[in-house]
Formats: sequence, structure tokens, C-alpha cells
Amino acid sequence: MIPSMLESNPPKSLYRETAGDTDKYPALAGAQRARVAIVGGGFTGLSTALHLAEAGDDVAVLEAQQPGWGASGRNGGQVNPGLKYDPDTIEAMFGPELGPRMIDFSYGAPDFTFGLIKRLSISCDARQNGTIRAAIRPKPEAAVRTTAAQCERRGMPVSILDPQAMAARTGTDRYISGMFDARGGDLHPLKYTIGLAAAARNAGARIFGDSEVLSLKREAGRWILTTANGSVSAEKVLVATNGYTGALWPDLKQSLVPVFSAIAATEPVAPAVAAAILPERPVVYEAGNITVYYRIDAQNRLLMGGRGPMKPIDDASAIRYLTDYALRLWPALAGTRWTHGWNGRVAITKDHLLHIHEPEDGVLICLGYNGRGIAMASAMGAVLAQRLRGRETSPFPMPISPVKPIRFHRFWPLGVKAAILSGRLKDRFGL
Repeated sequence: MIPSMLESNPPKSLYRETAGDTDKYPALAGAQRARVAIVGGGFTGLSTALHLAEAGDDVAVLEAQQPGWGASGRNGGQVNPGLKYDPDTIEAMFGPELGPRMIDFSYGAPDFTFGLIKRLSISCDARQNGTIRAAIRPKPEAAVRTTAAQCERRGMPVSILDPQAMAARTGTDRYISGMFDARGGDLHPLKYTIGLAAAARNAGARIFGDSEVLSLKREAGRWILTTANGSVSAEKVLVATNGYTGALWPDLKQSLVPVFSAIAATEPVAPAVAAAILPERPVVYEAGNITVYYRIDAQNRLLMGGRGPMKPIDDASAIRYLTDYALRLWPALAGTRWTHGWNGRVAITKDHLLHIHEPEDGVLICLGYNGRGIAMASAMGAVLAQRLRGRETSPFPMPISPVKPIRFHRFWPLGVKAAILSGRLKDRFGL
């Protein structure tokens, strides 16, 4: 990892401060065996481990830091339905059988997630108050209306909001339209991750922290995962490292781009101000080339998120464009302190779709949520567990593809900066 990419341990964030006491999972020591070994202690790895353990399977999770250290414990907390592309586009891309499965799965993922939280009694400030996709200019408004029409045609609980309705629901007159989806919502992502880890452990999964997997190789018909102080011999392996993917599997790191997503948080704002901004507490993300997203959390803090510096930050002053934009939306915030600013790496794929790979017998790889990880990763855990057990009761809901490195991947930092600048210019001029 190059010096500018080094991050504090544990990473500073509002979530870290408010998560309460967290269990520290021990490092792997010595040689162990498991039927399934999982690399990565984020949403994907923990949900998969939970569902495997609940089915009575023997599973071990190896996390390089501690569960929730990566994007699973730092993200915007938005539980949003769907994929990047509209339903009609997904069906055109993947056909009349796989396409509808992808649509049903991705748009149903929030219901799965909130249902899982309720079943496990995870205390994580979960609220299913809906998602608003907001449009500022005519081009994104047309895109929002197209999405809404396609969703409505499929019987989804969405509706179009006119300028007056948008102003009432967001407290600003900046938006000319929006789409409301009742299935979305929000939560405290680190509390959720901690709860998933505890539930998986209680179900029988072994979870090891501070256990970076240094090598993965085949020996005598089993997979050997080696860490600094131990090893696990497994029949099957799931790699679920997302934006923190390294060189563990050939070309995998080069198949995605780790992009920093940043969040600024205020002190708890006055109840009247919080009620004016988002009175019904939906989450909001803006339609456009470079999105901004925000929510009011359970303690009346405003959390503003978007693309930030391509290096770790630990203060809101590093993302002043987000805090300045908040004041433009809601002048009543003047004088409010921005107490926290942090970021983390999300995995962006070339096609902006989740990537599932099975490069060799017994190896399953799942990564590339493109900023849509909470709901999708939670739901993926259940179907990945079924596949790892060989007990699938229905066709797999996502395409399975070979690992394909991105050309000129070594130049990705320059490419990301150029893409962000280009996207912001396009958004400014309505392109």
C-alpha cells in the first residue's frame, strides 16, 4: 500500500465513536481446518458466515483488521434498492431469464436486510423510511422519471415527487423532481456490522481479526489460507474483500478501482432544523454524474456524503465542498459545527455491476458493490451460503463471470480524479 493510502487503525469516524464497546476478535494462531473459509469481515463475509453457520456448516472468517474496519463500517448508512442501470436496461443486457432475477433480487435487498436485522434483534438505528432519488436539472429529471415508470410497470412501491413535494420532504427548493421508493432506509453501519459478526459467532462461525490472508494455494485437494501466525485448510473459499482487495488472487485487484467515498457529520442539530430538512427521515441521493447523498441520523445529526480526496481523511475540513453545499441547501445550518469527517474505499467495477467469479473449483469471489453494498451484500450472503453448500433452491440471481483486469489499471488514481472533475463539470452545466 502506498503511503498516501495508509489509514488509521481503527479508522476515525462518527460511527466508531458511537458504536459503543466492540468485541475484539482474536488473531488466527496455528493450523486449523474448516469446510468453508471466508476472506473479509464486512457485510458480504459476515452475512455469508451467518447463513452458513445457521445451517450447521463449519465456517471460519479471516479479517485483516477487525470486522467493520473497511467500508462496511464507514459508509453512508443508506439502505437503497436497485442497481445502477434501469430495469429495462438490465433485461436487455442479461436476457429474459437472468435479467428479471437480478431486478427482483436487487430491488428486494432492502426488505431482506431490514428483515434480517429484525430477526436477529440487531440494535443499529435501522429505519425503513424510504429512499429519494433527487433531480436538480432536466436531464437527471428525465432519467428519474424513466426509472420510476419502469419500476411502476413492475409493481414496485415507487412514486414521482413534484417540486412542491420535494421541497416539503427535503426542506430545500433546489430539486425539480424526485423518485421515492418506500423500500429504502438507513442504519448505523458499524453497529450493524458488529451485530452481524456477533450473530455469526453465536451461530457457530469462527471469526478471526488481525488475520490478513497472505497466500491462498491448493494442496492435496484443499485450499490453504496462510496468515502471519497460522493457516486454515478449507474445502471451499469465499473472497469478499471489495474496496480493500489486494494481490491474493491473480488479476483480481486489477479488476476494480478502489474509490474513496467521504462523509461529513454535524453535531446534533436543533429538532426544528432537523425536522425541516427531512421531516419523514428518508435518505436522499442526487441523480447525476457525481452524486451527493445525505440523511439525518437517529441523533439528529446531518450526514453528507460524496466523492472526496483520494487519500484517508479524519476531519470535515478536508471535504469542505460537502459542508458548503449543505449550507446552500439549508441556510438554517449556519453556525452548526461539523464535528466529524472520514472516508473509506468502495470498489467500482468497469461495468458498475457486482462481480461474482468462480475462477477455480472451490473458490467463489464476490465484490464490486459500487456504493450499493449494505442491502446487496446482506442479501448476497444468503445466496452465497447456499452456493457454497451446494444447496441452491433457485437459480443464482447474479451473473457469474471470469476475472477481467482493467486496462491501464496502474493509472487508476489519475483516472478517478479526471472522472470526478469531468462529472462535476457535466453536472454543473446539465450535461
